[in-house]
Amino acid sequence: MFRKRFRQQIPELNTTSTADISFMLLIFFLVTSSMDTDKGLLRQLAPPPMENTQPQEVNKDFVMRVELDGHDQLFCDGRPLTSEQLTEAVVSMASVNRIGHVVSIQADRASTYEAYFRMQDAIVAAYQQLREQYAKTHYGKGYRQLSSEERSMVNDYYPQRISESLTTQKGGGQ
Repeated sequence: MFRKRFRQQIPELNTTSTADISFMLLIFFLVTSSMDTDKGLLRQLAPPPMENTQPQEVNKDFVMRVELDGHDQLFCDGRPLTSEQLTEAVVSMASVNRIGHVVSIQADRASTYEAYFRMQDAIVAAYQQLREQYAKTHYGKGYRQLSSEERSMVNDYYPQRISESLTTQKGGGQ
């Protein structure tokens, strides 16, 4: 008598919905996680100089020297000041000589990024304040409500004249 041998069958897992579940988990984590966005300074580089052009002479009386030392202390022409005072100083300098002024920035390598960006924000806020005031005076509306053509005219009237020199390593810092 022969017995039939039955192969022992291994139970199988139902994997048809595994792909759907993994896809839904992926979407869930993509939606709920936050993506870091890069932040930076919006700057437009000057066009390359023409071959026959001479360097432009700058009157040293209209150069504002802004320094950030290794202890995150701001100095304007050798005097310590705050970010708000820097904004006021740039506004007064640019309103007196709007085309011939230059804001010269020099930052110590030991200074922090937060202090550097606070300094940059204070300078940009000064130009925004001047442009906003000019737009309301000449166009009767705020700078953001202007057309692109009007904005470019306001930008040409109050150009950002910022010069950033090489950083130094004077000491201090964190």
